[in-house]
Amino acid sequence: MTDQPTAPAGSDSPELWSCVDALWTWLDGNRPHGGREGLLLRMLKLSEEVGEVAEAVIGATGQNPRKGVTHTWEDVQGELCDVVITALVALRTLTPDTRQVFARHLARVTERSLGTTAPGSATPGSV
Repeated sequence: MTDQPTAPAGSDSPELWSCVDALWTWLDGNRPHGGREGLLLRMLKLSEEVGEVAEAVIGATGQNPRKGVTHTWEDVQGELCDVVITALVALRTLTPDTRQVFARHLARVTERSLGTTAPGSATPGSV
């Protein structure tokens, strides 16, 4: 047994969406820039996180001969999680209906790619 809390499970998890809302509330209450500038900076944060994924992959593969291996694949996993969290918080910044917007989009992408809807998702065109 670990001391870490259980992570939210899946896109339909109430815990996931309450965490996204809590992070958005905290960030919104502590932002140095508001309005359009704050919105744009929130979206740019996603690019920063994607760059950290790239840095971790380069570090995990030792692609920089000057630095060698500086990261693990677990580091890459963590950075990918940061991208997902940042994207969901950015989406929450654009709409309070984050859960529904995400579920509809996931269903459309799943239908388009696999010809089926994602388990537990609304069917395309519904909601």
